[in-house]
Amino acid sequence: MPRPMHLAAHFPGVNNTTVWADPRSRSQIDFSSFEQLARTAERGKFDFFFLAEGLRLREHNGRIHDLDVVGRPESLTVLNALAAVTERLGLAATVNATFNEPYELARRIATLDHLSGGRAAWNVVTSSDAFTGENFRRGGYLDRADRYTRAAEFVATTRELWDSWTPDGVSRPFAHEGPQFTVSGEFTVPRSPQGHPVVIQAGDSSEGREFAASAADIIFTRHGTLEAGRDFYADVKGRLAAYGREADSLKIMPGVTVVVGDNDAEAQEKAAEIRRQQVSPQNAILAAEQIWGTDLSAYDPDGPLPDIDPVPDSEITQGRVRHGDPFAVVARWRALAEAKGLSLRGTVIETTTRQSFIGSPGTVAAELTAFVDQRAADGFILVPHLTPGGLDDVVDRVVPLLQETGAFRSEYTGSTLRSHLGLPEPVWKG
Repeated sequence: MPRPMHLAAHFPGVNNTTVWADPRSRSQIDFSSFEQLARTAERGKFDFFFLAEGLRLREHNGRIHDLDVVGRPESLTVLNALAAVTERLGLAATVNATFNEPYELARRIATLDHLSGGRAAWNVVTSSDAFTGENFRRGGYLDRADRYTRAAEFVATTRELWDSWTPDGVSRPFAHEGPQFTVSGEFTVPRSPQGHPVVIQAGDSSEGREFAASAADIIFTRHGTLEAGRDFYADVKGRLAAYGREADSLKIMPGVTVVVGDNDAEAQEKAAEIRRQQVSPQNAILAAEQIWGTDLSAYDPDGPLPDIDPVPDSEITQGRVRHGDPFAVVARWRALAEAKGLSLRGTVIETTTRQSFIGSPGTVAAELTAFVDQRAADGFILVPHLTPGGLDDVVDRVVPLLQETGAFRSEYTGSTLRSHLGLPEPVWKG
């Protein structure tokens, strides 16, 4: 029998991977879009529905990033509404640990857990940029080295608050004093159906992996090949023992895209067209400017890569993280473009593709199963390219095949997100 697989749905529409030009694409802020995608995920017996967060409109070259999404509703508000129109589907909100406070957030997430009957999850993210911090009273930011220090104490403090109510419904005073937070009083929300809502951590860095091993129930990651996935899986699972944790106590779920066709060739054609739509000529130039750190509007997106050096510490883009050393990234891009004969746009398409499963329903089902069986993942967070119908092919054509082989559930067997994930209720530490 294959290993049990976990599946989740990420709501698209928070970045430029969504294909807005497709006539099937609809609003990313209208509640009907959230409801349709969540109902589709629940029809497919998915573990949870996942919302990202944006705390500031990103800017590029001094202007609002017009290839990005302008409307970004607050995640927990949307999920509280979805709790009323779903029955079993987990509901995961991304909330920043840098610009929130434990007491307030603990109440909001515990409230969602009560309203949903035990289906809440918190995706912990951090931020180190002053650009986002300008929206908040402190008006500042944390050094990059401090952001996980704050996040770790934030999660620990939140769990202390959740544990200040006993399992039999008695409230006890709490007091926490640490480098980041000093709080005391009485928590207003009784212990929730899951004991603690599920905690998700997103990140691939070494410090992110360590934080996930110490504090998370799920790690949302990204890796491009089976080999890379197996390396990541072994590394993160290997860190758990230091915290007294078992391997199954942390689920590794990379974000992936799926393109389904009647046969493999058709699916490959569809996937190539989707990538061309996602990486328009304008978008290719913008992506390159984020790497080079300078205006590249004079360059032809269908021509060669820029022949200039990148600008280190550029602030051309605000609200996006520049990943790695730009000189090293440019060197990799040039080597790839030369080896494969790629244009600037072709290089962007090649280097920005998320892990994809492409093929007939049978091919996709077999590849998903192989990743889980070979311990490259415990499951997947699907990131569709369409709002809100992007899950339909997977739910209608791939999931039934996974169910036939026993790789994925045919029915929910529990009512809480922890039961879907096979995670026990946390031991009360009041």
